[in-house]
Amino acid sequence: MNLARTLAFSLLGFAVVGSLGACTKGTTTSATSTAESSPAAGVSAGAKIIGVSIQNREAQFYQDMESGMKSEAAKYGYTVNVVDASRDNSKQQSQVEDFISQRVSAIVLTPYDSQAIGSAIVEANRAGIPVFTADIANRSGKGKVIAHIASDNVQGGGQAGTLMCQALGHGGGAIAIIDEPEVTSVQDRVKGFKATIAAKCPAVKVVADIDGGGERAKASAAMEDILQAHRDLKGVFGINDDSALGAATAVNAAGMKGKIAVIGYDATPEARAAIKDGTMYGDAIQHPDEIGKKTIDAINAYFSGKTPPAKISVVVGTFTKANAGS
Repeated sequence: MNLARTLAFSLLGFAVVGSLGACTKGTTTSATSTAESSPAAGVSAGAKIIGVSIQNREAQFYQDMESGMKSEAAKYGYTVNVVDASRDNSKQQSQVEDFISQRVSAIVLTPYDSQAIGSAIVEANRAGIPVFTADIANRSGKGKVIAHIASDNVQGGGQAGTLMCQALGHGGGAIAIIDEPEVTSVQDRVKGFKATIAAKCPAVKVVADIDGGGERAKASAAMEDILQAHRDLKGVFGINDDSALGAATAVNAAGMKGKIAVIGYDATPEARAAIKDGTMYGDAIQHPDEIGKKTIDAINAYFSGKTPPAKISVVVGTFTKANAGS
C-alpha cells in the first residue's frame, strides 16, 4: 500500500511539473514575440507615452515648445514625459537610455550636440522606438529620424538680415555676429542672414563672427571684445535672444545705445520689451508652440500608419517696435 501511494504521488508530481513547464514555455514565447513586434508593448493606443529630452528646459523657447506639445498631446490622449538635458550631451544620452528602458512609444529630441547624438538614436532604433527631432536636427549621419520639425531657420536668418538692412539703410557699415556655430539651427540662421545681407545691402560688411555660446554672459563678453576691435561698428546679429540681449548689455555699457542696431532671434518677452524701449532694433520671431504641436501631429500620423514628411518647417516672422505698440 505504501508502494502504491508512493507511485501515485510520483505520477502526480510529474504531471504538475510538466504542466508548469508547458506554461512557462508558452509565456516566454509569447513575451519574446510581443517584444520583437512592438517594443512599446503594454501601452494601449489611448495611453501612449512620448519621451522628450530638451537640451535646455530653462529657455523660454523650449518652455513654449513643451507647452505646445502637451496641449496637442492631450487631444490624442498621449502622455508627454519631458526631461532637461541641461546642455549636457552625456546626460541627454542617458535620458534616451532611460526612455528605452521605460519602453516609451516615441522619443523626441532637441539635440545639444547634433553630431554626438547619433549613437543614442541608433540605440532607440535598435529598440524599435521611433525617434523625432524638434528645433535642432541630427547631423551625425547615424541613426534614423522619422521626421524633423523646426523653424525654417534659413528663411528666419533672412528675416534677421532684412531687419539689419532696414536698420542701417543704404549707407551700410560694419556689423558683427554673435554666433553658436556648432548648433545646426544656428548654422542655417547665419547662412540665411549672410545671404540676405549680400543680396539686399551689400555695403554692409560682417567684420566679426564670434562664438557666444548662446548664453547672455558669454555673448556680452564677446561683444565687449568686438567693440574694442571695431569702434565703427553699426550693427550686431545675436543668433538667439540671450545672445542679442547680452550684446545689448555691452552696447549700453559703452554708451552706444541707439547707435548700434541689435537684431535678435526668437522674440521672447524680454526681447520684446527691449525692442519697445529701443535697446534692440528687432527680432526674427519663431513660433515654438507651433513646432511643439506639429511634432505631436507628426507622431500621431506615424502611430496611425502614415508616413509624415521627413522635414516639417514652420515659417519665421519679424518683430519690431511697430509690433510692440505704445
